[in-house]
Amino acid sequence: MPLQIIRNDITKMRVDAIVNAANTSLLGGGGVDGCIHRAAGPELLAECRTLGGCETGRAKLTKGYRLPCRYVIHTVGPVWRDGRHGERALLVSCYRTSLELAQAHDCRSVAFPLISSGVYGYPADQALAAAVETIGAFLRESDMEVYLVIFDRAAYRIDAELYGAVAACLGSAPAEAAAPPCAPDAAAGPVCSSSRAPLHAAPDLADAVERLDESFSQMLLRKIDESGMTDAACYRRANVDRKLFSKIRSDAGYRPSKPTALAFAVALELPLAETRELLMKAGFALSHSSKFDVIVEYFIKARHYDVNEINEALFAFDQCLLGAQTAAWPE
Repeated sequence: MPLQIIRNDITKMRVDAIVNAANTSLLGGGGVDGCIHRAAGPELLAECRTLGGCETGRAKLTKGYRLPCRYVIHTVGPVWRDGRHGERALLVSCYRTSLELAQAHDCRSVAFPLISSGVYGYPADQALAAAVETIGAFLRESDMEVYLVIFDRAAYRIDAELYGAVAACLGSAPAEAAAPPCAPDAAAGPVCSSSRAPLHAAPDLADAVERLDESFSQMLLRKIDESGMTDAACYRRANVDRKLFSKIRSDAGYRPSKPTALAFAVALELPLAETRELLMKAGFALSHSSKFDVIVEYFIKARHYDVNEINEALFAFDQCLLGAQTAAWPE
Protein backbone atom coordinates (compact mmCIF):
# COMPACT_ATOMS: atom_id res chain seq x y z
CA MET A 1 0.00 0.00 0.00
CA PRO A 2 1.95 3.09 -1.20
CA LEU A 3 0.35 5.90 0.90
CA GLN A 4 -1.87 5.42 3.90
CA ILE A 5 -3.21 8.03 6.31
CA ILE A 6 -3.62 6.32 9.66
CA ARG A 7 -4.21 7.10 13.34
CA ASN A 8 -1.41 5.63 15.41
CA ASP A 9 1.56 6.35 17.67
CA ILE A 10 4.52 6.81 15.31
CA THR A 11 6.91 5.33 17.88
CA LYS A 12 5.01 2.01 17.56
CA MET A 13 5.26 1.81 13.75
CA ARG A 14 7.14 -1.26 12.48
CA VAL A 15 8.65 0.30 9.37
CA ASP A 16 12.15 0.73 8.02
CA ALA A 17 12.27 4.40 9.05
CA ILE A 18 10.20 6.89 10.98
CA VAL A 19 10.52 10.63 10.47
CA ASN A 20 11.05 12.91 13.43
CA ALA A 21 9.75 16.48 13.33
CA ALA A 22 12.89 17.85 15.00
CA ASN A 23 14.28 21.27 15.86
CA THR A 24 17.49 22.66 14.38
CA SER A 25 19.63 21.39 17.28
CA LEU A 26 18.44 17.77 16.83
CA LEU A 27 18.80 17.43 20.60
CA GLY A 28 15.18 16.62 21.39
CA GLY A 29 12.23 18.76 22.34
CA GLY A 30 8.49 18.51 22.85
CA GLY A 31 5.71 16.86 20.88
CA VAL A 32 6.66 14.12 18.43
CA ASP A 33 10.36 14.93 18.87
CA GLY A 34 10.27 14.28 22.61
CA CYS A 35 8.20 11.10 22.22
CA ILE A 36 10.66 9.65 19.72
CA HIS A 37 13.68 10.44 21.88
CA ARG A 38 12.06 8.90 24.96
CA ALA A 39 11.09 5.74 23.08
CA ALA A 40 14.48 5.38 21.38
CA GLY A 41 16.51 5.80 24.56
CA PRO A 42 19.61 7.89 25.35
CA GLU A 43 21.62 6.33 22.52
CA LEU A 44 19.61 8.38 20.02
CA LEU A 45 20.51 11.67 21.70
CA ALA A 46 24.17 10.60 21.85
CA GLU A 47 24.24 10.06 18.07
CA CYS A 48 22.33 13.28 17.40
CA ARG A 49 25.03 15.22 19.28
CA THR A 50 27.51 14.17 16.58
CA LEU A 51 25.44 15.54 13.68
CA GLY A 52 25.96 19.27 14.20
CA GLY A 53 22.29 20.18 13.96
CA CYS A 54 20.17 20.47 10.82
CA GLU A 55 18.90 23.31 8.65
CA THR A 56 15.18 23.93 8.15
CA GLY A 57 13.89 21.94 5.20
CA ARG A 58 16.74 19.42 5.34
CA ALA A 59 17.01 15.93 6.89
CA LYS A 60 19.58 13.74 8.64
CA LEU A 61 19.51 10.03 9.51
CA THR A 62 20.35 8.07 12.67
CA LYS A 63 19.80 4.54 13.89
CA GLY A 64 16.48 3.64 15.50
CA TYR A 65 17.94 2.10 18.67
CA ARG A 66 15.07 0.94 20.93
CA LEU A 67 12.38 1.88 18.41
CA PRO A 68 10.87 -0.88 16.20
CA CYS A 69 12.44 0.71 13.11
CA ARG A 70 15.92 0.62 11.61
CA TYR A 71 16.31 4.37 11.20
CA VAL A 72 15.06 7.71 12.41
CA ILE A 73 15.10 10.49 9.81
CA HIS A 74 15.23 13.88 11.52
CA THR A 75 13.83 16.80 9.55
CA VAL A 76 13.29 20.40 10.59
CA GLY A 77 9.99 21.92 9.51
CA PRO A 78 9.33 25.65 9.08
CA VAL A 79 7.77 27.81 11.75
CA TRP A 80 4.57 29.34 10.34
CA ARG A 81 4.65 33.11 10.03
CA ASP A 82 2.06 34.13 7.48
CA GLY A 83 2.61 31.84 4.49
CA ARG A 84 4.57 34.48 2.58
CA HIS A 85 8.04 33.62 3.83
CA GLY A 86 8.74 30.41 1.93
CA GLU A 87 7.07 28.15 4.49
CA ARG A 88 5.47 25.84 1.94
CA ALA A 89 8.68 25.35 -0.07
CA LEU A 90 10.53 24.48 3.14
CA LEU A 91 7.81 22.04 4.23
CA VAL A 92 7.82 20.34 0.81
CA SER A 93 11.60 20.08 1.09
CA CYS A 94 11.24 18.30 4.46
CA TYR A 95 9.15 15.54 2.89
CA ARG A 96 11.16 15.29 -0.31
CA THR A 97 14.61 15.18 1.32
CA SER A 98 13.39 12.69 3.94
CA LEU A 99 12.03 10.40 1.22
CA GLU A 100 15.23 10.70 -0.81
CA LEU A 101 17.30 9.88 2.28
CA ALA A 102 15.10 6.85 3.01
CA GLN A 103 15.45 5.66 -0.57
CA ALA A 104 19.25 6.07 -0.43
CA HIS A 105 19.30 3.73 2.58
CA ASP A 106 17.10 1.10 0.88
CA CYS A 107 14.05 1.76 3.04
CA ARG A 108 10.89 0.15 1.71
CA SER A 109 8.55 1.68 4.30
CA VAL A 110 8.52 5.10 5.99
CA ALA A 111 6.20 6.74 8.53
CA PHE A 112 5.81 10.53 8.75
CA PRO A 113 4.11 12.73 11.31
CA LEU A 114 2.29 15.81 10.04
CA ILE A 115 5.37 18.04 10.07
CA SER A 116 5.12 21.60 11.48
CA SER A 117 1.42 21.28 12.31
CA GLY A 118 1.96 21.33 16.10
CA VAL A 119 3.81 24.02 18.05
CA TYR A 120 5.32 25.39 14.83
CA GLY A 121 1.82 26.62 13.97
CA TYR A 122 1.52 25.55 10.32
CA PRO A 123 -2.23 25.40 9.51
CA ALA A 124 -3.12 21.71 9.64
CA ASP A 125 -5.16 21.68 6.42
CA GLN A 126 -2.32 23.31 4.45
CA ALA A 127 0.27 21.05 6.12
CA LEU A 128 -1.79 18.00 5.14
CA ALA A 129 -2.20 19.18 1.53
CA ALA A 130 1.56 19.77 1.18
CA ALA A 131 2.34 16.35 2.67
CA VAL A 132 -0.08 14.44 0.45
CA GLU A 133 0.94 16.29 -2.71
CA THR A 134 4.69 15.82 -2.11
CA ILE A 135 4.50 12.19 -1.04
CA GLY A 136 2.11 11.40 -3.89
CA ALA A 137 4.46 12.94 -6.48
CA PHE A 138 7.38 10.92 -5.08
CA LEU A 139 5.43 7.66 -5.16
CA ARG A 140 4.54 8.12 -8.83
CA GLU A 141 8.22 7.48 -9.54
CA SER A 142 9.13 5.08 -6.72
CA ASP A 143 7.84 1.90 -5.08
CA MET A 144 7.71 2.54 -1.34
CA GLU A 145 5.12 2.22 1.43
CA VAL A 146 4.57 5.57 3.12
CA TYR A 147 2.39 6.20 6.17
CA LEU A 148 1.16 9.62 7.25
CA VAL A 149 0.58 9.05 10.95
CA ILE A 150 -2.00 11.19 12.73
CA PHE A 151 -1.83 10.74 16.51
CA ASP A 152 -4.67 13.08 17.45
CA ARG A 153 -7.87 13.53 15.44
CA ALA A 154 -7.90 17.21 16.48
CA ALA A 155 -4.63 17.69 14.57
CA TYR A 156 -6.20 16.45 11.31
CA ARG A 157 -7.91 19.01 9.12
CA ILE A 158 -8.75 18.96 5.44
CA ASP A 159 -9.57 22.12 3.54
CA ALA A 160 -12.65 23.68 5.16
CA GLU A 161 -14.35 24.38 1.82
CA LEU A 162 -13.82 20.80 0.63
CA TYR A 163 -14.96 19.37 3.97
CA GLY A 164 -18.11 21.47 3.82
CA ALA A 165 -18.85 20.43 0.23
CA VAL A 166 -18.45 16.73 1.01
CA ALA A 167 -20.45 17.04 4.24
CA ALA A 168 -23.24 18.78 2.32
CA CYS A 169 -23.16 16.02 -0.27
CA LEU A 170 -23.45 13.38 2.45
CA GLY A 171 -26.35 15.25 4.02
CA SER A 172 -28.26 15.53 0.75
CA ALA A 173 -27.69 11.97 -0.51
CA PRO A 174 -31.05 10.19 -0.73
CA ALA A 175 -31.38 6.92 1.12
CA GLU A 176 -31.71 4.05 -1.32
CA ALA A 177 -34.57 1.65 -0.89
CA ALA A 178 -33.29 -1.86 -0.49
CA ALA A 179 -34.35 -4.19 -3.28
CA PRO A 180 -36.62 -7.01 -2.12
CA PRO A 181 -34.67 -10.26 -1.73
CA CYS A 182 -36.88 -12.06 -4.25
CA ALA A 183 -38.01 -9.65 -6.97
CA PRO A 184 -40.70 -11.11 -9.25
CA ASP A 185 -40.06 -11.52 -12.94
CA ALA A 186 -43.11 -10.45 -14.93
CA ALA A 187 -42.75 -13.16 -17.58
CA ALA A 188 -41.57 -16.19 -15.67
CA GLY A 189 -42.98 -15.74 -12.17
CA PRO A 190 -40.86 -15.54 -9.04
CA VAL A 191 -37.15 -15.98 -9.69
CA CYS A 192 -36.61 -17.61 -6.27
CA SER A 193 -38.79 -19.26 -3.69
CA SER A 194 -38.56 -21.31 -0.54
CA SER A 195 -39.81 -24.26 -2.66
CA ARG A 196 -37.88 -25.44 -5.70
CA ALA A 197 -39.20 -24.03 -8.97
CA PRO A 198 -39.07 -26.13 -12.16
CA LEU A 199 -36.03 -25.35 -14.30
CA HIS A 200 -37.31 -26.63 -17.66
CA ALA A 201 -37.55 -23.07 -19.07
CA ALA A 202 -34.05 -22.06 -17.96
CA PRO A 203 -31.14 -22.10 -20.44
CA ASP A 204 -28.57 -24.85 -20.07
CA LEU A 205 -26.49 -23.94 -16.98
CA ALA A 206 -23.17 -25.17 -18.36
CA ASP A 207 -23.74 -23.18 -21.54
CA ALA A 208 -24.52 -20.03 -19.54
CA VAL A 209 -21.37 -20.42 -17.46
CA GLU A 210 -19.29 -20.74 -20.63
CA ARG A 211 -20.60 -17.38 -21.87
CA LEU A 212 -19.33 -15.21 -18.99
CA ASP A 213 -18.92 -11.48 -19.54
CA GLU A 214 -15.56 -9.72 -19.48
CA SER A 215 -14.02 -10.02 -16.00
CA PHE A 216 -12.77 -7.18 -13.79
CA SER A 217 -9.16 -7.96 -14.65
CA GLN A 218 -9.87 -8.10 -18.38
CA MET A 219 -11.79 -4.81 -18.36
CA LEU A 220 -9.11 -3.12 -16.26
CA LEU A 221 -6.26 -4.20 -18.55
CA ARG A 222 -8.28 -3.16 -21.61
CA LYS A 223 -8.92 0.28 -20.09
CA ILE A 224 -5.22 0.69 -19.27
CA ASP A 225 -4.31 -0.12 -22.89
CA GLU A 226 -6.97 2.28 -24.20
CA SER A 227 -5.70 5.07 -21.94
CA GLY A 228 -2.12 4.73 -23.20
CA MET A 229 -0.97 4.54 -19.59
CA THR A 230 1.73 2.11 -18.48
CA ASP A 231 0.91 -0.51 -15.87
CA ALA A 232 3.28 1.15 -13.38
CA ALA A 233 1.73 4.58 -13.91
CA CYS A 234 -1.74 3.13 -13.38
CA TYR A 235 -1.10 1.22 -10.16
CA ARG A 236 0.85 4.12 -8.70
CA ARG A 237 -1.92 6.59 -9.56
CA ALA A 238 -4.34 4.11 -7.96
CA ASN A 239 -2.27 3.96 -4.75
CA VAL A 240 -2.03 0.19 -5.21
CA ASP A 241 0.96 -2.01 -4.44
CA ARG A 242 2.89 -3.49 -7.39
CA LYS A 243 2.53 -7.03 -6.02
CA LEU A 244 -1.24 -6.70 -5.84
CA PHE A 245 -1.36 -5.39 -9.40
CA SER A 246 0.70 -8.41 -10.51
CA LYS A 247 -1.95 -10.71 -9.00
CA ILE A 248 -4.67 -8.90 -10.92
CA ARG A 249 -2.73 -9.03 -14.19
CA SER A 250 -1.90 -12.73 -13.88
CA ASP A 251 -5.38 -13.92 -12.86
CA ALA A 252 -8.26 -13.13 -15.22
CA GLY A 253 -10.73 -14.13 -12.49
CA TYR A 254 -9.21 -12.00 -9.73
CA ARG A 255 -11.80 -10.30 -7.50
CA PRO A 256 -10.40 -7.17 -5.79
CA SER A 257 -11.77 -5.36 -2.77
CA LYS A 258 -14.14 -2.46 -3.41
CA PRO A 259 -11.57 0.24 -2.47
CA THR A 260 -9.07 -1.31 -4.89
CA ALA A 261 -11.59 -1.49 -7.74
CA LEU A 262 -12.58 2.15 -7.19
CA ALA A 263 -8.94 3.20 -6.92
CA PHE A 264 -8.32 1.92 -10.43
CA ALA A 265 -11.43 3.70 -11.72
CA VAL A 266 -10.07 6.94 -10.26
CA ALA A 267 -6.57 6.31 -11.64
CA LEU A 268 -8.02 5.80 -15.12
CA GLU A 269 -10.26 8.87 -14.70
CA LEU A 270 -13.34 6.89 -15.68
CA PRO A 271 -16.68 8.71 -15.80
CA LEU A 272 -19.35 7.55 -13.38
CA ALA A 273 -21.06 5.12 -15.78
CA GLU A 274 -17.80 3.33 -16.57
CA THR A 275 -16.84 3.36 -12.89
CA ARG A 276 -20.09 1.58 -12.07
CA GLU A 277 -19.40 -0.94 -14.82
CA LEU A 278 -15.86 -1.67 -13.60
CA LEU A 279 -17.13 -1.95 -10.04
CA MET A 280 -19.87 -4.36 -11.13
CA LYS A 281 -17.22 -6.62 -12.70
CA ALA A 282 -15.76 -7.02 -9.20
CA GLY A 283 -19.20 -7.78 -7.75
CA PHE A 284 -19.91 -4.37 -6.19
CA ALA A 285 -22.19 -1.38 -6.71
CA LEU A 286 -22.31 2.23 -5.56
CA SER A 287 -24.96 2.97 -2.97
CA HIS A 288 -26.23 6.30 -1.65
CA SER A 289 -26.68 4.65 1.75
CA SER A 290 -22.88 4.33 2.12
CA LYS A 291 -20.71 7.32 3.15
CA PHE A 292 -17.73 5.72 1.44
CA ASP A 293 -19.62 5.40 -1.86
CA VAL A 294 -21.13 8.89 -1.71
CA ILE A 295 -17.76 10.53 -1.09
CA VAL A 296 -16.03 8.71 -3.96
CA GLU A 297 -18.96 9.41 -6.29
CA TYR A 298 -18.83 13.11 -5.34
CA PHE A 299 -15.22 13.37 -6.55
CA ILE A 300 -15.85 11.34 -9.72
CA LYS A 301 -18.83 13.53 -10.65
CA ALA A 302 -16.61 16.59 -10.11
CA ARG A 303 -13.95 14.91 -12.32
CA HIS A 304 -11.48 15.28 -9.47
CA TYR A 305 -9.29 12.21 -9.84
CA ASP A 306 -6.44 12.62 -7.34
CA VAL A 307 -6.65 9.44 -5.26
CA ASN A 308 -4.67 10.91 -2.38
CA GLU A 309 -6.91 13.94 -2.06
CA ILE A 310 -9.96 11.67 -2.15
CA ASN A 311 -8.34 9.67 0.64
CA GLU A 312 -7.93 12.86 2.68
CA ALA A 313 -11.70 13.30 2.60
CA LEU A 314 -12.38 9.61 3.28
CA PHE A 315 -10.09 9.69 6.32
CA ALA A 316 -11.78 12.85 7.61
CA PHE A 317 -15.10 10.99 7.60
CA ASP A 318 -13.66 7.78 9.14
CA GLN A 319 -13.93 5.76 5.93
CA CYS A 320 -11.65 3.16 4.39
CA LEU A 321 -9.12 4.59 1.93
CA LEU A 322 -8.94 3.90 -1.78
CA GLY A 323 -6.42 1.22 -2.56
CA ALA A 324 -6.28 0.25 1.13
CA GLN A 325 -5.94 -3.38 2.13
CA THR A 326 -7.63 -3.65 5.52
CA ALA A 327 -9.45 -6.24 7.57
CA ALA A 328 -12.71 -4.62 6.48
CA TRP A 329 -11.79 -4.92 2.80
CA PRO A 330 -9.42 -7.91 2.45
CA GLU A 331 -7.81 -8.66 -0.89
